Amino acid sequence: MHGASKRRAGLRVGHSRFRAVPALVLAVAIGPNFAPGPAIADAPAAAAVPVAAAAPTAAGVPALAADTVAGSPTALSLTVYRAPERSAGSIDLDRLGGFALISETRTVHLLAGVNRVRFEGVADGIEPASAMVTGLDQGVIEKNREGRVLSPAALVAAAVGRSVTLLRTEKSGKLTRTAGTIRSDAQGGVVFDTAQGVEALRCSGLPETFSFTGVTDLAATPTLSVRVRSSRPVTRTVTLAYLAGGFDWAADYSAGLSADGKSMDLGAWVTLANGNGTGFPDAHTQVVAGRVNRESGEVEPLDRGGPILAQCWPRGSTSDPPQYLQMARAAVQGIGQTRAFKLMMPASAPAPLEEDMVTAAHRVEQETLGDLKLYRVPEETTVAARQSKQVRLLDRSAIPVSFVYGADLAAGEASQTAATALLRTMNTRANHLGLPLPSGRIAVFSLRDGQRLLRHESDLHDLAVDEEVEIGMGESPDVQVVADKDSVAVSNARAAAIQFELRLRLPPGARIVRADHPVGAKNGRPIFRLSIPARKTVTVRYQTRAKVR
Repeated sequence: MHGASKRRAGLRVGHSRFRAVPALVLAVAIGPNFAPGPAIADAPAAAAVPVAAAAPTAAGVPALAADTVAGSPTALSLTVYRAPERSAGSIDLDRLGGFALISETRTVHLLAGVNRVRFEGVADGIEPASAMVTGLDQGVIEKNREGRVLSPAALVAAAVGRSVTLLRTEKSGKLTRTAGTIRSDAQGGVVFDTAQGVEALRCSGLPETFSFTGVTDLAATPTLSVRVRSSRPVTRTVTLAYLAGGFDWAADYSAGLSADGKSMDLGAWVTLANGNGTGFPDAHTQVVAGRVNRESGEVEPLDRGGPILAQCWPRGSTSDPPQYLQMARAAVQGIGQTRAFKLMMPASAPAPLEEDMVTAAHRVEQETLGDLKLYRVPEETTVAARQSKQVRLLDRSAIPVSFVYGADLAAGEASQTAATALLRTMNTRANHLGLPLPSGRIAVFSLRDGQRLLRHESDLHDLAVDEEVEIGMGESPDVQVVADKDSVAVSNARAAAIQFELRLRLPPGARIVRADHPVGAKNGRPIFRLSIPARKTVTVRYQTRAKVR
């Protein structure tokens, strides 16, 4: 392929190594959007049989004894780390900022000498530098991430300058075969040269098919290849472990208040998200809460190819819009068969798989991982490609709670605001909790006339065992707070007495020297704990003194 053609196809020279794979038949439809479907990880894989390498190698590079595909994973482990900036909110499969540690157990067959082993079906976002292969007699010589996968655009780009066969169905139904050479790739419209002259693809107005034989060795799925040395023919069970982007997880809580507002039932789900085109069937799955210090550059995205433009008006009408070729289906055929794609009438493209799944049979188990918290799904679960999945985290009932109203004010500044309501409890076994709670979104519901109604939604930060739990319930217009230079008046318009906490922010070094109500401290700041009677106002007066230098 010429350098210019490589640039037009969006390839990076020297970035990937390609291999010989079984030929594929690609049915390509004309449509407005090009969106190749995700790879299916649990599809039957090619047998892991080593193939003796006959191609000559460059000077100084050891000749390959075999080129082999590792067997399909027999055991999978998936540990998902949350995006550093994530605390709550919905998950977008196209913008996942987390990552995962993936461990796969596979079988490889090696011949004596240097072997290239291809691990097909790895995650799209694999970080090759993080990949480790254990279980071999000798170490890995080199690693390569094959960054291009098979697509119509990539196939055409790889065939530029090479001979192909054009299959054209005439109006009479007769199939004609014409030998030719592709002169330009998909970016500006496919142009090919035959004995009859140069023409553009699809401009004849007739159904056309290109047949490719031995043109390209693109991988059908994301692939990591390694070179290893073996002193003798051997079969080994190895473990491939690597980090990959395109994952995330979140916790979502649901709280139901009792009729008297003195207790609540709490449930939670863990949402697992996989934005990769590769799925992980029957995987041992766990998620990690806490921030992991991690420095990593961006991973080069897979080149799945773009649209193939057929920009012409074959029927003699300039009102026809430009047409695009789209991969509709790929099926593995036998070794030695040809690759072909067809031009058909316009058809809409199937959208990439985006699935939501809920699993409630097994609850997540919490463990400690150093200063981090590990939440393990008890049984194997499938995290499919382009899927978000919910697994039950916890169920707790009859948790005692109390309502507290409060305000956080700067001392000495005049203001008027509504108080903030808080739902408060302790994360202890005595309160039917007593386990680390990962940060997430919490929705609080109340019963009214037998109907469950939403009261408020707020964020919940990471909570340790024995820590105070505060759930924000929004502002309360019935409780007003008016502040002056040295006083704060709290008015309660509700029909029942309330508990109120007034927190003051003081200048650095300043302190309260006198007050007409008891003053305490919380998190290093002064706090007044008040009981405000129904439909009454309580005023707090205080004096502060600045730090003397």
